[in-house]
Amino acid sequence: AILSMAKKRWLILAHPFNMDGRAASHTITDKIPHLLTAGIEIVVISGVTGDLDSRFDHHQVWSAAPAGFKFELRHVLRRRLKSKFAYRMLMMGVSLALLPLIFIERLFKPVESSWSWQFSAQRKGLALAQQKPFDLIYSTAGPFAAHLAAQTLKERLQIPWLAEIHDPLVLPGTTPRSRRQKAYADVERRICQDADVAIWFTDQAMASALQRHPELGNKGRVLLPGVDDPFGGQNRPPYTHRDRFILGHFGSLSHSRTLLPFIFALDLLRQRSPEVYADLELHIYGGSLDQPSQQTAQQLGLIDHLIQWGRIEYDPTTGLSGREQVLQRMRECDALAMVHGDDPMCHEYIPSKLYEYLWMQRPIVATAHGNPQMAQLIREQGHWVAEHPLQADSAVKIAPELARILCQLWQQWRTQGLPDTAQTTPYTTEASTRQLITWAQALYR
Repeated sequence: AILSMAKKRWLILAHPFNMDGRAASHTITDKIPHLLTAGIEIVVISGVTGDLDSRFDHHQVWSAAPAGFKFELRHVLRRRLKSKFAYRMLMMGVSLALLPLIFIERLFKPVESSWSWQFSAQRKGLALAQQKPFDLIYSTAGPFAAHLAAQTLKERLQIPWLAEIHDPLVLPGTTPRSRRQKAYADVERRICQDADVAIWFTDQAMASALQRHPELGNKGRVLLPGVDDPFGGQNRPPYTHRDRFILGHFGSLSHSRTLLPFIFALDLLRQRSPEVYADLELHIYGGSLDQPSQQTAQQLGLIDHLIQWGRIEYDPTTGLSGREQVLQRMRECDALAMVHGDDPMCHEYIPSKLYEYLWMQRPIVATAHGNPQMAQLIREQGHWVAEHPLQADSAVKIAPELARILCQLWQQWRTQGLPDTAQTTPYTTEASTRQLITWAQALYR
């Protein structure tokens, strides 16, 4: 059971709160039911881009500068206007009106557009604290403005500050040089210096921050965010052995998160194990195939083995939401593909999609570049991972191991199918929230 923290009042600062499909939002919104169960009185200050939550005291505030205002207005209008034409015309007018101001803003603050949200959040936080004091400030959910607002509020209100950093603020192995990079590095310095507890999502991310900022001392923590059971404790949709070996990838792809390792593995299977290649199909859900993979697959003549489903939307025939259909499709796959990426951030980042994959109980075939924590987690849960140091041509170099794994899974699939792993994942939002509350409790002793 979640530890009790009755009568404690938390101020949560999270700009992208309640934004559907945004990983930074889910990481905090999924914790909310568990925080409420623990008896914590929650007050949330967020941006206006998500839905207003009626379960607790939730305040939405706009960014103070034009770039953030435009970014937020775009999301608000997209949700509220049914006419695409009206949306485009309104945004065109707003963009033209704000263009000179945004140009000046970018000259002085070449950082993420929501940077000025900190001032709006500070004002709102101070006003709410005058009405009823807070016991703790918890800043989270992506944009760094939440952490800057939290630092000011901690100083003004003299209460503990718990900061949760989703993605590393300094690119691993680099020295900040541009004004943008230095701004992110300064946010990290402020957190390490002033936060009472600073949380990262991997061991290496925390270790790197500690090396840069020894003043962090023993305040640093590592929290694997996890995901609660997406089936809500209900029976999972059945897995059925079919006449094709379906390897499914779910989620967005880009130049730095590409399916190239699997494309090269398919090419090796075509050359060395044509019977495996003939049965294998790679299905892509959630977006389009990344450009490097698309071009390489076409050049190698593999495009027929790549099936692109795009984004799955609500089905009026079955009444199933896009989310429900995606979960069903995951369960129907023979195996799930996970690509780590090919940039230095891989050393300090674990894809959040992995925690959801673990609930599917289907075999996972993953790539991992320079991240032993991620590789160990996957293997401990009974799945498959091809590891390789992050270097030039990593996609080509990791392909033989992927081909070997796929060949081994195919042998089992051909003879007896691929049964569920039947392993329950310990990496849940409930578990991570319990750990978070334990750290918060220690601040009151």
